[in-house]
Amino acid sequence: MNAQELLQEISAYCRETGLAESTFGRRAVNDGKLAARLRNGGRITTETLDRIRAFMQANRVPPDLRSALLVRANGIAARTPLPPRAVVTEISPQRHFRFFDNRQKYLLFVHTCSEKRVVAQRVALELATLVPRPPSVRVFDAGIGDGTVLTQVMRAMHDRFPTMPFYVVGKEISLEDVRLALQKMPDRFFEHPAQVIVLTNLAYAEAPWLTARNPEQESRMVWHELALSGNSAHRFEEQITGLEPFLTENWNAGVNPVTGNPTCERPVVLVIYREDHRFLLDSVIPRPGAATAGYDLVIASQPYRARSPLAFKARRVIAPLARALGPGGRLIAVHSYGHDPGQEIVQRVWPGDDPFVHDRHDILRAVKEELGPDGRDLVFNAFADNRALFRYDMHTLPSELGQSIGTSTLFAAWNAAVYVAQVEDDRLAAVVADGRYLDATRDVLHAHGGLWFHDESYVISRRRH
Repeated sequence: MNAQELLQEISAYCRETGLAESTFGRRAVNDGKLAARLRNGGRITTETLDRIRAFMQANRVPPDLRSALLVRANGIAARTPLPPRAVVTEISPQRHFRFFDNRQKYLLFVHTCSEKRVVAQRVALELATLVPRPPSVRVFDAGIGDGTVLTQVMRAMHDRFPTMPFYVVGKEISLEDVRLALQKMPDRFFEHPAQVIVLTNLAYAEAPWLTARNPEQESRMVWHELALSGNSAHRFEEQITGLEPFLTENWNAGVNPVTGNPTCERPVVLVIYREDHRFLLDSVIPRPGAATAGYDLVIASQPYRARSPLAFKARRVIAPLARALGPGGRLIAVHSYGHDPGQEIVQRVWPGDDPFVHDRHDILRAVKEELGPDGRDLVFNAFADNRALFRYDMHTLPSELGQSIGTSTLFAAWNAAVYVAQVEDDRLAAVVADGRYLDATRDVLHAHGGLWFHDESYVISRRRH
C-alpha cells in the first residue's frame, strides 16, 4: 500500500467516525501529525501500518450508531433514540467543532493576554513598505473578531497616511463580534473622516470582492449603506448603535451540514462613511456588483484552526486572500506556533498533543502549489525565526505568582492555554473533574515565572508592475 492509498483509507475512516485526522493519528499511533507527514511524502514502518489498521478495525462505528450520528450532524431529528452520551463522546469528538465561537473562552483570553496588541504592532510594521495608489489606501481584514487588531492598525495608518482616504473591508460571520467591532469605530471616523468602512459575512473567496459567487446567494444579498451625519464621535456612536435591529435581522449564521463550518444565512454588505465626505469618497465607496479588490494590505490573524487540514488552509483561506492583493500589496498572516509554556501545560495533561501541525513553511509551500500560474508575481516570505516569531504574555501582577497562586489566576492561565491549543470541550470535560489541570498549570507558572505564548507570521507580497 502506498501513502496515497493509506491516506484515502484514513480520510474515509475519519469521515465515518467524525474524528479529526490529527485526533486519529494521536489515538492510533500517538502522532497527531501522521496524516500531514504522509501528505508531505513521509514514510512509515510496517509496524506503524499494522497499528493503524488494528486501531481502525477495533474502533469501527456500528451501522446503527453511524446513522444516528449522521442524522444528528445534519440537524435532523432522529426517530430512534441516540446512544448513551458517553458512547457518542468517545467516537464523535466534535467533528463540527468551531473553536473561536466559544465566547467565554475567547473573551477571557482577549482580556487577560496581550496577543491583540502584539499582533497589531506586528501588522503595523508592514505599513512602512506600502506605496498606496489613488484613490485610497485599501485594507482587508480576514476576520475582524472584536475589532481590536483592526482599530489599532487603523490608528497606525492614520499616523502614517494622515491625509489619504481609507477603504477598509472586514470579514466576520459572528454577530457578536460585529457588534463589538462597530463599538470601536466612532473614534476612527472622528480622527480620520475620509474613510469608508465595510463589513461583510461573505466567505474568504468572496469577501474581498463583496460579491457572492453563487447567483442565488448574490440575488439575496443585503447591501446597506449608512452615511453618518454630524461631526462628533458621540453622534457617530448613536447612529452606529442604531444598526442593531438591522444586524439582528440579517447577520445570522447557520452550520453547513457537510463541512460543519458556520455559514451565513444570507450575504450582507454594510458600508459606512461620513456624509460630509461623500463627495471626496465617491470613487472609494463600493457599489453592488462593481467592487474591486487590489488591496494594499491584507490582515489574516488566526484565520484558520491550527488542526485544520493543510489543503483547507491553503485553498479556502490564504490563496483567495493572496489573489486579492494589488500591485505592491502585502498579506501578513499570523497563527499560533507553540513551543512555549502554554503548550507545556497542555502536554502535561495530554502527553504528546500538538495542535500546531503546520508551520509557515508548510503553508507557504501549499499556497504556492495551490495558486500555480496565478502566483507568478507573488513573493512568499517565510523570514528567519527572529522576524517571523514573536511572543505575547498573560497579564499578571508580581504578587499573583508567589508561593501560592490564586485560583482565579490558575483558571485564567488554564483557559489561555487550552484556548490557544484549541482543545475541544469533550476532552476538557474528561480532565477538569479531578483537578490535574490546575496542578499542571501551577507547576508551569512556578517553573517559568509566568505564562507566555508564541505566534508565527509570514508575508505574501505582490510585485509592483
